[in-house]
Amino acid sequence: MTFETPVLNDSSPPTAARRLALGLSSRAWPLLQRLQQCSLTDQLALTPGAAAAIPDLDGTCLVNSAAVLLQQHWQEGGVLIVIGATGAVTRLIAPLLTDKDSDPAVLVLDAKGQRVVPLLGGHQAGAEQWSREVAAALGGEAVLTGDSAVSGRFASDAFGHGWGWKRGGTGANWSQLMKAQARGETTRLIQTMGSTLWQSSSAAQASQLLGPDAETGSALPTRATPTLEISTSIAHAGACTWHPPLLWLGIGCERETSLNLVERAVSSALEEAGLAESAVAGITSIDRKGDERALQALAQLHHWPFRLHTASALSEVPVPTPSKVVAAEMGTGSVAEAAALLSAGDNGRLKLSKRITHANEAERGAVTVAIAESMEAHAPQRGELHLIGSGPGDLALLTPEARSALERCPAWVGYGLYLDLLEPLRRSDQIRLDGQLTMERDRCRQALSLACQGVRVALVSSGDSGIYGMAGLALELWMELPEDARPLFAVHPGISALQLAAAKAGAPLMHDFCTVSLSDRLTPWEVIERRLKAAANGNFVVALYNPRSKGRDWQLQRAKDILLTQRPDATPVVIARQLGRQEEHLSFSRLDNLPVDTVDMLTVLVIGNSSSRMEGGRMVTPRGYPGAELS
Repeated sequence: MTFETPVLNDSSPPTAARRLALGLSSRAWPLLQRLQQCSLTDQLALTPGAAAAIPDLDGTCLVNSAAVLLQQHWQEGGVLIVIGATGAVTRLIAPLLTDKDSDPAVLVLDAKGQRVVPLLGGHQAGAEQWSREVAAALGGEAVLTGDSAVSGRFASDAFGHGWGWKRGGTGANWSQLMKAQARGETTRLIQTMGSTLWQSSSAAQASQLLGPDAETGSALPTRATPTLEISTSIAHAGACTWHPPLLWLGIGCERETSLNLVERAVSSALEEAGLAESAVAGITSIDRKGDERALQALAQLHHWPFRLHTASALSEVPVPTPSKVVAAEMGTGSVAEAAALLSAGDNGRLKLSKRITHANEAERGAVTVAIAESMEAHAPQRGELHLIGSGPGDLALLTPEARSALERCPAWVGYGLYLDLLEPLRRSDQIRLDGQLTMERDRCRQALSLACQGVRVALVSSGDSGIYGMAGLALELWMELPEDARPLFAVHPGISALQLAAAKAGAPLMHDFCTVSLSDRLTPWEVIERRLKAAANGNFVVALYNPRSKGRDWQLQRAKDILLTQRPDATPVVIARQLGRQEEHLSFSRLDNLPVDTVDMLTVLVIGNSSSRMEGGRMVTPRGYPGAELS
């Protein structure tokens, strides 16, 4: 039996750095309010009380007040959104600049939110990515001038964040690599661990990345060739490294062992194995150590999951160095090695057998550490699963919230046709993972698995993902996970086919209505028929989804017959096909003359109630029945 300790469900990232939105004039207030109201999985939420507009009193007051606020919020990992002139912002931040590794992201916006400029920290602080998301949420444009963005290349020093990885290597190494790529030179790629899906992006293909299997012939890199390495190892001299979270630290310790000793033992073990701390997925031990304060503190300090296993589960794991003494005391011959291997999962391998570290004069206790490497990353606290309602198909109908979430995610998962409709929005550094039409559960599992690995994932449905879409199934699978193993989950609404059909037809939904899917693939026909009869008896306006397919060619006629038992033959029907797409076609029919044979799965039908009527090529359902008074 394996479980995450309830004491440490705080495996979330450190408290988000303050995000200040600052207006340099009173004209910025409307945009500040819009920023506060934006919903970008809480990524645009402003720090309470931090938003401020500086009155237009005089130049001195303006500069001094803004400078004080910027200085107060100037911190690594922070995001500063300034509404004003680029030149003014440049002068304000100039005295605060330090280096790429510690400066925050600075975005400059005009007062209408039409342009978003990543002025500082484009890659390492994430300003370019932030600018895309802010621009999408506001309906504006991100103004990007960086070479990788302009040329469609990979931002090698920034892309790993979206995949749940942490960056290693010196700033000088990264600078050398980025300059070499800008000159069109080859970069040596060494990826020994972690997902390789990113390599399928067109940006990766355009970045002159040369793998080890290509190191022959004229393309042979020299010692001076910049190296991009993706592994769990400590960055080699001259290398730029991304670390996927794959390492599990198995830890056993005496009661009341000092935190300092545990930290020293972990650091020593990682150093001996040549492994990077930033590649650690979590710590793990026997369940009897779940209340060990030093282990709890270690997990909280590094924001690592703390996974626990029972003695019986650990005793089943073959290890190189079992101990009879440990078996007699704990009920298993191994804690550290067995826990590390068990947490690493299938095909996990031991990278360092157990090492015992004893206390010095200032410490207390003893610690055993072993390290195992998993084949699959584990970082749900960094992962995000965004359910995207893409609307009927016309990109003009995509909501700003959904557009912003798509900008945020490097991986898009969905049925191929739906992804095709969004293809004009996909950047060269984003990948798409196409699924088959009837394999919804597989697509949900794939998207959720990636999010649990730390990836920001967009799972795409047409229309609204919460209406006959993927949101429900994805949420059910998400709920099956342990609470502290769940990635962020967000649903971004879209315009449904029902809404667009109604808008195109006139106003057919002005009274009570319902939707019924005629597909009996997931719902027995007996249940569907019962619902149709209830809708007919209740005089609801009825929208029919999935009305007819080649394999289901009789259900629509049966639905028509049921509805005709309770409403007039002349009841108007909207027949809307391929809504929001080039092939869009809208027509009307009487219910008794509904051309059943021309309807297919790309059609949605809206069938009026007994009061619905047609006039001037438009369909309307009155808000009340005859004689009702409207206020």
